[in-house]
Amino acid sequence: MIDRQRQEALRSAQLVVVKIGSRVLTTEEGLLNVERVEKIGQQCHEILKSGKKIVVVSSGAVGAGMGRLGLTSRPSALPDLQAVAAVGQSCLTEAYERSLGSFGRHVAQLLLVADDIHDRGRYLNIRNTLRSLLKYGAIPIINENDSVSTTELQTTFGDNDHLAALVATLLGADALVLLSDVEGLFDQDPKCPEASRISTVRQIDSSIEAMVHDCSGGISKGGMASKLKAAKTVNEVGIHCFIGSGRQESILEQLVQGHDVGTFFLGRNDLVPAKKRWLGWSASVSGKIVVDNGARQAILERGSSLLPAGVLAVSGKFVVGDVVTLEASDGSCFARGLVNYSSIDLERIRGLKTDRILEILGVCAYDEVIHRDDLVVICREELTSQNQPFTQES
Repeated sequence: MIDRQRQEALRSAQLVVVKIGSRVLTTEEGLLNVERVEKIGQQCHEILKSGKKIVVVSSGAVGAGMGRLGLTSRPSALPDLQAVAAVGQSCLTEAYERSLGSFGRHVAQLLLVADDIHDRGRYLNIRNTLRSLLKYGAIPIINENDSVSTTELQTTFGDNDHLAALVATLLGADALVLLSDVEGLFDQDPKCPEASRISTVRQIDSSIEAMVHDCSGGISKGGMASKLKAAKTVNEVGIHCFIGSGRQESILEQLVQGHDVGTFFLGRNDLVPAKKRWLGWSASVSGKIVVDNGARQAILERGSSLLPAGVLAVSGKFVVGDVVTLEASDGSCFARGLVNYSSIDLERIRGLKTDRILEILGVCAYDEVIHRDDLVVICREELTSQNQPFTQES
């Protein structure tokens, strides 16, 4: 069945970021599944022929390295993990080069660490490099630099679902595709006979998040929870997201054609501007500011700046120009911004009217704690009750 809403969203998509999980690319024994890499390469070629551009974020380095070294279980010691990843990364890139090279395509390997995305200068350099590669017709193959990145290998927050979301955000892609061994989001444990696949999600709220059923183990670190988090990130920015099975035959071609496969997450109507995409979803955060309900409402509903009078509390140590999060009094984070006052000075003027800044600090460089041009909302109000947040498989 053709889903017209999906079809329209993807018909106009010019740039698609495709993340391919470890469980798609490796066998149960941990060996790199070369045949599947070849099939994925063929699908990417067909999409490229249609005039679209593709960036691939690929897991599988550790799994490929395990297979090459004859290991049957994922090492637990960090140096061992990094060594296995170094061996496997060359295998992975070689497989993509063979697959896409058979169609006259060229691949380019980029290995990133978290600071590459958090730091504004490096962030822009990566964006410019990727744009140039796409201009030359090359297919970027991106992975976390496992051999030097300790956080990525030891915590679930460094999985490639998150990396793919950040890459899509960095480029302002039209769609993010997350391929794993699951056929999408289900309303209950997919192992249950009564489970139904969710076809389209219009808003990721608590009812959607409650549907997550994950199991751990093996060579893969990401699960449905990390994929849902990635989908929520890009949806807030204005990018559509798709979660489906990379083991399904011709999954990418089916997706582009609008077939009802996997789960489709609709992004907001307008793409957030480039600078605010970095500010809201990629920049490192140095502290937080708790604001009162009046300030929160003014920011969310009228796009206002944050003034000292609306500040309830200050947490962390930061200086002028640092990125901070804004929290409501209930602890919910709803925005980020570039702060005009240090944490020390802000502590002295919080809760006061703007005309008292000069009296307290001896100088008034800015009326605003955060100007609205340097502020971005990262968590929007939930849809009203009359809007159904999802559509089940028909």
